Amino acid sequence: MKKNRIDVITLGCSKNLVDSERLLKRFEDCGYEVAHDSDNVCGEVVVINTCGFIGDAKEESINTILEYVEAKREQRIKHLFVMGCLSERYFADLKLEIPEVDKFYGKFNWTELINDLKLINPPTKSYERHLTTPSHYAYLKISEGCNRFCAFCAIPLITGRHTSVPMEQLEEEVRTLVAQGVKEFNVIAQDLSSYGTDIYGHMALPELIERLAVIEGVEWIRLHYAYPTQFPYEILPVMARHKNVCSYLDIALQHISDKVLTNMRRHITKEQTLELIERLRREVPGIHIRTTLMVGFPGEGEAEFKELKEFIRTARFDRMGAFAYCEEDDTFAAKNYSDDIPQEVKDARLAEIMEIQEGIALELNEAKIGSVLKVIIDREEGDYFIGRTEFDSPEVDPEVLIKKSQPLSIGKFYNVRIEAAMPFELIGEVTEQQAE
Repeated sequence: MKKNRIDVITLGCSKNLVDSERLLKRFEDCGYEVAHDSDNVCGEVVVINTCGFIGDAKEESINTILEYVEAKREQRIKHLFVMGCLSERYFADLKLEIPEVDKFYGKFNWTELINDLKLINPPTKSYERHLTTPSHYAYLKISEGCNRFCAFCAIPLITGRHTSVPMEQLEEEVRTLVAQGVKEFNVIAQDLSSYGTDIYGHMALPELIERLAVIEGVEWIRLHYAYPTQFPYEILPVMARHKNVCSYLDIALQHISDKVLTNMRRHITKEQTLELIERLRREVPGIHIRTTLMVGFPGEGEAEFKELKEFIRTARFDRMGAFAYCEEDDTFAAKNYSDDIPQEVKDARLAEIMEIQEGIALELNEAKIGSVLKVIIDREEGDYFIGRTEFDSPEVDPEVLIKKSQPLSIGKFYNVRIEAAMPFELIGEVTEQQAE
């Protein structure tokens, strides 16, 4: 056990990661050595930032808590604290069932931990953080919460109503991160489309991105987790106009069947969805769309699933994730629908659509062979440098493998000619011309 060291473990999404980075910064300012997701957890204090989104994530969070309860019992750590979405949602139950945890915090009151540890915390701006990502990219959380209340989703029960971060604060945060060497900003929120409605009375995402794009040193801005209903179409000319706003949009569509979309309470139709996709591609030529789909939601019969498969084949998404419906406590679906599709049917449907997508992904990647793309280098791995194009978000999207024929610098951009393709990876060589 190492004194004056605090280990923070983050589970779940990049929005949780931002919270962990802010907590790490506060500990660091108090004089602690900090470590994040270390392979050798040895601090006297361990903080687990939990996820409570779906069943598998909740199980992982519980198992991680129990693992460090055992470490505390064996005196390998001194204090154990738990924060985040799981403890926000199940605070009373967790406190009763796992009393070995020193204290549970929710998703928003984790700053109290500094006071509870009786640390002298120097003034820290709320957005300041200790980056856990490679130094050239960061996640920028522009809002918290969601007002959509989809039938299947527990996020509003955890995060509460949609709350935007003022533009001026986000501009200041971006300038601070640029000064630290960050070039790429992955803009995140539970609902990107609604940004600004609570502060400015209208969807202000286009204005925000316009203001961030002109900040000197911002090389890439990438947009994640837009909502299709009442989509802020004014963002599209901003994307087309600014070279540093990536031609990329992460927008979860969930399904295409009108019956299933209605059951999901998505407030959008098949026709409107198809119009949205067509307009995205028309107004931002070359845009790469990432989406997430769900199989096995109540009301999805064979006809609706067939419709979904045909949609995937015709829409030809550049990036696609999917998951099987899992009933979540206290959601509209849990209260009003019967989860009557057998798990084995859900799993088979999930495997089938992912197989379809793999073939599409391979075809789309093979079409890139011979082209020259701007690539940022993330890391070295074995015989390769590993990078990404503007069409690839960290952790979830394809990467570009570049043979180590010449030294490259992590965090720098290079022009790379694509020589070969796999479904979820590209292979290329650096050209003589450097990327701008």
